[in-house]
Amino acid sequence: MSRVEVRVPKYPECWESCGNCAQGAVTVDSVLVAPGQEVARDDTLIVLETGKVALDIPSPVGGVVLEVAVSQYDPIVEGDLIAVIET
Repeated sequence: MSRVEVRVPKYPECWESCGNCAQGAVTVDSVLVAPGQEVARDDTLIVLETGKVALDIPSPVGGVVLEVAVSQYDPIVEGDLIAVIET
């Protein structure tokens, strides 16, 4: 078993240029997992809100959530830790 740190992925290159998605701060709209919960690969862990767009952030692996590092309404940026999952 290993531990996987799940982080906010790199925003798309068009993020800054088009201006539609990146209006306002990016915050955590909802946290859909809790420590001890089993998740499958591609299960949504959190939903980000940008003011114009909601983005589902999926789990890159299946396993058990050991830690959730964010809460609802937290501001968040690319690279921030979301959760730690034991595979």
